[in-house]
Amino acid sequence: MEGEHFDVIIIGAGLSGLAAGIRLALYDKKVILLERHNVIGGLNSFYSIAGRKYDVGLHAITNYAPNIKKSPLNKLFRQLRIHPGEFNLSPQIQSRIIFDNCNLLFNNNLDFLKSQITEQFPSQIDGFNKLCSTIEEEFLAFTPEKETLSALPIIANFITDPLLIHLLLLPPLYYGSPLENDITWNQFVILFKSIFLEGLARPYEGIRLILRILKDKYKFLGGIRKMKCGVQQIISSNNRVDKLILDDGSSISANHIISSIGLPETLNLCSPPPSSSTNYKNTIGKISFIETASIIKDQPKNLGWNDTIIFFNDSKQLHYNAPQSLVNTHSGVICIPNNYDYPNKQELPEGIIRTTVLGNYDLWNKLPQEEYHNEKRYWFDIIHQKALTFLPQIPSNHLNSIILAQDMFTPKTINKYTGRLNGAVYGSTQKNFSGNTHLKNLYICGTDQGLLGITGSMLSGITIANKLVLTQNSSFD
Repeated sequence: MEGEHFDVIIIGAGLSGLAAGIRLALYDKKVILLERHNVIGGLNSFYSIAGRKYDVGLHAITNYAPNIKKSPLNKLFRQLRIHPGEFNLSPQIQSRIIFDNCNLLFNNNLDFLKSQITEQFPSQIDGFNKLCSTIEEEFLAFTPEKETLSALPIIANFITDPLLIHLLLLPPLYYGSPLENDITWNQFVILFKSIFLEGLARPYEGIRLILRILKDKYKFLGGIRKMKCGVQQIISSNNRVDKLILDDGSSISANHIISSIGLPETLNLCSPPPSSSTNYKNTIGKISFIETASIIKDQPKNLGWNDTIIFFNDSKQLHYNAPQSLVNTHSGVICIPNNYDYPNKQELPEGIIRTTVLGNYDLWNKLPQEEYHNEKRYWFDIIHQKALTFLPQIPSNHLNSIILAQDMFTPKTINKYTGRLNGAVYGSTQKNFSGNTHLKNLYICGTDQGLLGITGSMLSGITIANKLVLTQNSSFD
C-alpha cells in the first residue's frame, strides 16, 4: 500500500466513516477506510467477554418514523441503497423521564406525551404545541446564527415551568450535548425532533446487525478497509493534504481526505499544525460517560421492569456536567434492551440492564492500574444500586441469584478505543456544520460536524460524501 493513491481516504471506520465510504463507492470512487483498532463502529460498537457480546453506544436508533418518507432515517436508507427492512427495527415500548420526584412518560406516539403534559402541566400544553411546531419548521432551515445560542432561553419563550423544561431537556442532553448543563438551540432541535417527534427503535441484534450491513455493503461495492491501521500524521503544503503517514511509517495519498475521528483529534495530526488563530484545543469537550452492564437470567418485565429507557436526575438541580470526583451518579440513563416491541413477541435470550452516568476522564486516567481496577469495582456497585432506586424494588438476594455477568467501561476506556480526547463522547463543544477545515481537501464528518445520534452520524458521512461527488456528478439522489 506504500505510496498508493486513492480518490478518497476515510479516517475511522465508525458509522459516519462507513456511511461515507458506501456513498462514495456507489459512485465508483476508489475509497479506503483506515481504522486503528480491530473492530469497526467507533463510538457505537461492541465487545465480547466470555462469549457474550456487549453493545457500546447504542441505546436506541432515533428518527424512527417508518411512515414518513422524508424522515432522516428513510433518507439514510435511500442514500445508501439499503432497504429499511434490513435494519429490522422494533419500536420502544415506553420510556420515562424522572426529574426530582416527577415522572413523565413517552413513547413513539407524540399524542401520548401531549396527554402526559396535559395531565401534569395543564397550563403548559399550548406552549408545548407551539414548541413542537417551531422545531418542525426550524429543522427544515437551520440558521447559522443560532448554532451557538443556548436552547434554554428559547425554550422558555414557549414553556414557563422550569420543571417541564428540565424534563424535556434531559434526553437531548444525554443523547448528544457536548456542553455542560446546556445545549445549543440547533442541537436541541435535531435531538428533540429525533427523540420525541419521530421516536426510538432498536434492531433485535443491536449494533452488530447495523455494522454488519454497512460493512458488507461497503465491501460489495469494492471499498477497501484496513484494520489496525491508524494515521500518525497528515502532511500538507499549499493549503492541501499531500499525504498521510500511517502508524507503520508508510504513506498513502488521495484527492480528498474525510476524517471521522473528531475535529480536535484530526487537527492534532496535521503537520504543519493549524495557525494559532484556530483555537480548537479550547473546544475539546468534557462530557464523558461510565456505563455498567448487568446480564440477568430473567426477562426484566418479569421483575416489573417495563420501561425501555429511563432518563433520571435525582434533585431539583440539573446534573449534566463533568464531576469533580470520579463519578457523578445524580443523573444518568438506564436502558433495558429487552423492552422493545420485537416481532412475534421475540425475547432476547438474557436480560440486560445498562446504566450510563457521567465520569471525569482526567481522574480515571491518572489512576495507577491496580487502583483503577479497585475503583471500577467500587463504583460498579454504587452505580448499580443507584439504578435500582428508579426500578420497582425486588429482594436483593433474588437479584443477586439471577445475575449472570457484569461489566463496566470508563472514560479511559472510551479514549483508549476511540481516540476521543478527554473520552468526550459528543466531541467538540463547537460543531462544524460545513465539514470544512483549514485545508482545502480535508473534511470532517461525524459528531463534530453536528449531526447527532446513530442516524445523524451516518447522515453526516453521507453529507460530506455527497459534497465531494456532487462536483463531478450532476444527477444525485
